[in-house]
Amino acid sequence: MTTTPLALVTGGNRGIGYATARQLAARGMTVLVGARDADRGAAAVAALRDGGADARPLPLEVTDPVSVAAAARQVEREYGRLDVLVNNAGIVRADGSARPSETTLATLREVYETNVFAVVTVTNAFLPLLLRAPAGRIVNVSSEVGSITAMTDPESFLWPLTSVPYPSSKAALNMVTAMYAKELRDTPVRVNAANPGYCATDFNGHSGYRTAEQGAEVSVRLATLAAGGPTGQLWGHLAADDSYGVLPW
Repeated sequence: MTTTPLALVTGGNRGIGYATARQLAARGMTVLVGARDADRGAAAVAALRDGGADARPLPLEVTDPVSVAAAARQVEREYGRLDVLVNNAGIVRADGSARPSETTLATLREVYETNVFAVVTVTNAFLPLLLRAPAGRIVNVSSEVGSITAMTDPESFLWPLTSVPYPSSKAALNMVTAMYAKELRDTPVRVNAANPGYCATDFNGHSGYRTAEQGAEVSVRLATLAAGGPTGQLWGHLAADDSYGVLPW
């Protein structure tokens, strides 16, 4: 058991997830590093501990309901509650030149399994533990490409993008976020979607102009909202003026 706030970060062994785990630990939280690869998860935890973090491994394959259920039972058995859930794990895929007409159902299903369906699976498994916390926080790591408003604005820098799988999965995740926020509106649990911005990680071949640490700051901000804070928002980096705020759905 631990008396410090307890956070779970899925896909916490690298990139923005790792940076999120490190920043949450720096704020006094015990952090569970969810990773599907046990060795990589252990290596990430060791590195976090070397930096002074109270980090602990949690085997978790988010697309496997059996793995998710086992992880939730472990957290319940060892800690009895969960204060923060950061649904960070995600993948990006595209077919051909990324035109809608070249999209295959196999790719679409693969992306949705991780970016949408797994978020629902993980959230439902851990929600009872979040409701036991004084002020549970759920952060779904989304993207500005999930904003239909931005993606359909000819003046937006996102206008040239046409890929279906990843953007549509993040649009779906935004709706998932809004629906959980509605269900939990009369509880202390706050549910928000985070836009880390275009960060340089393994996810995109390190082509982004923001760092993983900067991207993680968005999730950490939403994970540490004060009681009565906003819920049901897409919040994070605003590329237009390099600031932070609410993004349009």
